[in-house]
Amino acid sequence: MTPTVRQALAKSGLIPVDAKALLAHVLGSNRAWLAAHEDDTLTPDQANQFEALGRRRRDGEPVAYLTGTREFWSLTLAVTPDVLIPRPETETLVEFALSKLPRDRAVRVLDLGTGSGAIALALAHDRPQASVLASDNSDAALAVARGNARRLDLSNVAFTTADWYAGNPMESWDMIVSNPPYIGAVDPHLQQGDLRFEPVAALSSGVDGLAALRVIVGGARERLVAGGWLVVEHGYGQSDAVQALFRAAGFSDLMSLRDIAGISRVVAGR
Repeated sequence: MTPTVRQALAKSGLIPVDAKALLAHVLGSNRAWLAAHEDDTLTPDQANQFEALGRRRRDGEPVAYLTGTREFWSLTLAVTPDVLIPRPETETLVEFALSKLPRDRAVRVLDLGTGSGAIALALAHDRPQASVLASDNSDAALAVARGNARRLDLSNVAFTTADWYAGNPMESWDMIVSNPPYIGAVDPHLQQGDLRFEPVAALSSGVDGLAALRVIVGGARERLVAGGWLVVEHGYGQSDAVQALFRAAGFSDLMSLRDIAGISRVVAGR
């Protein structure tokens, strides 16, 4: 006899938030539906699918890759193992960027290393008059990002293949944003948790994790309009080093922003 919703969740061996996300995915429902239908019985196929996903999650695979989606800035994004999983911490960058982008006139934004398109799509969604160019050196990642833009029906964002600035048009931007790789190449965190399954190129950059940030900060000022903003995410304990890169590149009005956990996560300057 196949289990009920309640029994399946209880026997899954997963923490409740993961179990509910996976079962809701299998059933094509949401967590509110699960709560209201705890005594409903799963079909054999549903029970088998849930058990297979549960086994993969117990082996460490991220829930976002198992369901193929992740919520970011109220947007539902498709994600695959070709892209970094969007995280709530990055919404700190989006919130600040939006505070500096006017609602009532056209502006041009460049997103470097867009991955799933999370930052670019959030900005394009909330600033319809903005023109956003999202670039990445991974064609597989760009395919995911383009698909997300289509599903969200966002026509004010374009995509291009580029290696940071190489391949992007040498034009003046009102804002440059990036969540680049910033983990050191030998950092043990790369072998822990969800990071084991995410693309290393989207996570790690040089021995100290700052290689990509050096390129991004060093090349930004000549590509920004007067008073234009550069806004980047960085890793734990890197704020001082990143601010030093900004100062060396001639940026002023530097700001260090903390994420939802109170950790310094973003540096901005113009």
